Amino acid sequence: MAVHFLLLLLALSLAAADEEAFIGVNIGTDLSDMPHPTQVVALLKAQQIRHVRLYDADQAMLLALAKTGIQVVVTVPNEELLAIGQSNSSAANWVFRNVVAHFPATNITAICVGSDVLTTLPNAAKVLVNAIKYIHSALVASNLDRQVKVSTPLSSSIILDSFPPSQAFFNRSLNPVLVPLLEFLQSTGSYLMLNIYPYYDYMQSNGVIPLDYALFKPLPPNKEAVDSNTLLHYTNVFDAMVDAAYFAMGFLNYTNIPVVVTESGWPSKGGSNEPDATVDNANTYNSNLIKHVFNKTGTPKHPGIGVSTYIYELYNEDMKSGPLSEKNWGLFDANGTPIYILHLTGSGAVLANDTSNQTFCIAKDGADPKMLQAALDWACGPGKVECSPLLQGQPCYEPDNVIAHANYAFDTYYHKMGKTPDACDFNGVATISTSDPSVFKYFGIHLRGIYVASTCHPRGHQLTSFKSFGWKSQIAMI
Repeated sequence: MAVHFLLLLLALSLAAADEEAFIGVNIGTDLSDMPHPTQVVALLKAQQIRHVRLYDADQAMLLALAKTGIQVVVTVPNEELLAIGQSNSSAANWVFRNVVAHFPATNITAICVGSDVLTTLPNAAKVLVNAIKYIHSALVASNLDRQVKVSTPLSSSIILDSFPPSQAFFNRSLNPVLVPLLEFLQSTGSYLMLNIYPYYDYMQSNGVIPLDYALFKPLPPNKEAVDSNTLLHYTNVFDAMVDAAYFAMGFLNYTNIPVVVTESGWPSKGGSNEPDATVDNANTYNSNLIKHVFNKTGTPKHPGIGVSTYIYELYNEDMKSGPLSEKNWGLFDANGTPIYILHLTGSGAVLANDTSNQTFCIAKDGADPKMLQAALDWACGPGKVECSPLLQGQPCYEPDNVIAHANYAFDTYYHKMGKTPDACDFNGVATISTSDPSVFKYFGIHLRGIYVASTCHPRGHQLTSFKSFGWKSQIAMI
């Protein structure tokens, strides 16, 4: 059966790529018709989703995930935090029942101790670090502390004065908890778990934050946000918040703790007072987020170092309280039907969850050759398209004319930018088409869950070598 929602995520689960940034998904269960764990796992496997975060340690779900290779983060629910934070034996019992009993058949890689505790359950803050240490001690006793990391997801709202990022600091009233927490994370080689929601930052900014800046859309240089202290340029809210966390940790003299984003996403539907909770915006944000992680763009403070991120969330949770948007963060409905179709591109591979109704960016008929050449030069320069295949002697050199080369560069840029309409203009010399450019075609070849880009002669029986997320393969073009 054809897979209509190819999400990605295969190769990063391989041992050789353990240190690479990855995309995972959160699995909430506040649904009126929650799928059975075996159905959930079937969906994960069909979509090649290799990293998941659970909001509990449901036994049926852990059993269903066994022997799948999917990397699993389990959670100590907030309601269990007080008991575990006050009793080493309670923590040991929790670890035995929810980790030891399932490991290694179920590939548990981390434990979240609570979630957003400092902002949603302040009374438990005083036992949070104790609970974390007790859980870790139980892992040490079971000889699992190297395989399973321990941390706690924090809301980005605890970071104050977050722009410019270099001035960011944690809410000082939380330092009695944060300092020992950071000390623990550093000493155990764990990471800061952070929930980042540019949607809320945008909504709460009263127009100060542009929508495009929140959605990772390309910005002209004069629209980029500049940190006046470091002169670093920020093109999106996500990077600014990640770097704000790094600077805030540095302010407390912790400079080598990585950040993992445990929640990020965008709602696909909202109430009348939530006009930007739309399918298009959710698609744009999540597509661009995934591309951003896999492109290893990193952040301005840490360029080239991707930030592993869990998308919020797998399913729409119709039983959630609050505004309409709260029920509509999912990638799928309860039946496993996609809420929207992501179109994703990455370095060396095209990741697409739908191969029907594809669009391409090509040179307009009758476009002025000089303007085409100028647009081609921009795409291969400031546009950062990898144009080396167009050089003489390379696969895409022939036919050697500006239209063919422009088609290659325009379409590559268009896909790289998530196929947004504004990525196919090039000063009026490009247009979106449903006809594939004759000399460059994205082939929907399903190779263990990854669609790969062919070279410029898709019908020429040539052998194309490519690298996808740390492993090499070869495919025959027909």
